Amino acid sequence: MPFLATTPLDRTAGPYARRWWALIVLCLSLLIVVMANTSLIVAAPGMTTDLGLTSSDLQWVIDGYTVPYAALMLVLGAIGDKYSRRGALVTGLLVFAGGSVMGSLVDETGLVITARAIMGVGAAVVMPATLSLLVAMFPRRERARAITAWTATSGLAIAVGPLVAGWLLEDHAWGSTFLINVPIALLAVVGAFILVPPSKAEGMGRIDYVGGLLSIVSVGSLVYATIEGPHFGWGAGPVTAAVVAGVGLVAFVAWELRHPHPMLDVRKFALRPFSGSMLAVLFFFFGTFGAIYYSTQFLQFVLGYDALETGVRLLPLAGAVFLGAAVTGRLTPRLGVKPMVVAGMLIGTAGVFLLTRIETGSTYADFLASMMMLGFAIGLSVSPATDTIMGTFPENELGVGGGANDTALELGGSLGIAVLGSLLGTAYRDKLTDLIGGHLPAAALDTAKDSVGGGLAVAGQVAKDPAGGAQQAQALVEAVHESFAHGVARTSLIGGIIMAAGTLVVLAVLPGRRGAAKAASQPADPTEPTEPTEPTAEELADAR
Repeated sequence: MPFLATTPLDRTAGPYARRWWALIVLCLSLLIVVMANTSLIVAAPGMTTDLGLTSSDLQWVIDGYTVPYAALMLVLGAIGDKYSRRGALVTGLLVFAGGSVMGSLVDETGLVITARAIMGVGAAVVMPATLSLLVAMFPRRERARAITAWTATSGLAIAVGPLVAGWLLEDHAWGSTFLINVPIALLAVVGAFILVPPSKAEGMGRIDYVGGLLSIVSVGSLVYATIEGPHFGWGAGPVTAAVVAGVGLVAFVAWELRHPHPMLDVRKFALRPFSGSMLAVLFFFFGTFGAIYYSTQFLQFVLGYDALETGVRLLPLAGAVFLGAAVTGRLTPRLGVKPMVVAGMLIGTAGVFLLTRIETGSTYADFLASMMMLGFAIGLSVSPATDTIMGTFPENELGVGGGANDTALELGGSLGIAVLGSLLGTAYRDKLTDLIGGHLPAAALDTAKDSVGGGLAVAGQVAKDPAGGAQQAQALVEAVHESFAHGVARTSLIGGIIMAAGTLVVLAVLPGRRGAAKAASQPADPTEPTEPTEPTAEELADAR
């Protein structure tokens, strides 16, 4: 069939003619990977009620996706480089769609977690494949614009996921939110065969499977310990995972330094553009994902918005991402990467600090400025950081480069939700105990302190008592709202401080234009020609 993209991509023969159409396929693939988590935010209350989920169960529904997603990206990116990047994309999309269908059909907690894990494996194939194909298809002068569109898609998914899920939940059960992904995934599969050219690394050699296994153990254990420890206490499981992560990381570095063809050349961390950009992605998503996570909870549980209303109120965040992406597309070629990345981190930090003003009487308007600042910061800083990371990898390691970038992103987001979520839970429990500690039976108090949803559920039970229950329930609701608002303000202060410290680290590590040009003067792959580090007048015109 002549309309299918069957000719292998040849980077020496000029830019691929249908690259901008192919970018749409890559962005659709990215869209469902991010939506898989953001749509869960508004589906979680219905899942908790229908399945009788405990706090631990719900956390594992989330983690079932996150742990394999973060742990497998580096290895699966290398496998895509070796055999077929387009094949990896299609395979990941089909696995992801299969997990989504399973998740929509099952009604038992363990099976839901299994379905989410299958989706996580599919996502771990899709994410690095999208970036490696993007970099392979686009010439250097167009790559920043393409990565900007890729980044903007992530911001769009943050808002579209809850919006579409909320619309479905108006008339359907939570299982319908899993099905959002299926038609998009199938459309992307068809588009991949039609528009995305075959691509793989040339002369890559054997895959470093020992290094890959060590990376899986290290990252997987680290993500598990990061999520479980802050939420459920540092018992034997999280502590063991943390020790395994530490030992695995040391072993990984030692192995990679000695291996002739390492899975990830850890010497890249000595390059300031690479290490600074990786730190920027990690710190940035630490703060933004954590803040968006608990802001959404406030909109639902305190302000009382339903799933659809919450999704609609996240749309300004997506709009701000596109605005930031437009700005960075124009300014980065003129000012350089460092000013844009640092400016974005400063704006994001300020957005988190704004949430320290949240109190019991706060409304949606008090969240709007913060969300728009976070969205603008995502659009402004993430694409130049990602472009810098990918630019340090030769053609035969693009999948690994995508895996490294996406691991930093996912690890930062997981840390943000886990650490800031834990701090929020502690502040909420302490404040609620001070307000109502002596006015509830022990079992009811424990349920109320578990989460804001638990507190409101207890209030609903109290309201059924005919002997003054309505008044007591109202007092409990007010205490729960006050405690959660206190927790949001306290957590935002700590999150803002961590982001500010991260910004200072990135400011110190990330080089300016001269330093970046010097670092880029030696090609990562001797077989590749060195590209100009400063844009030409023609390239600047193209970038505009």
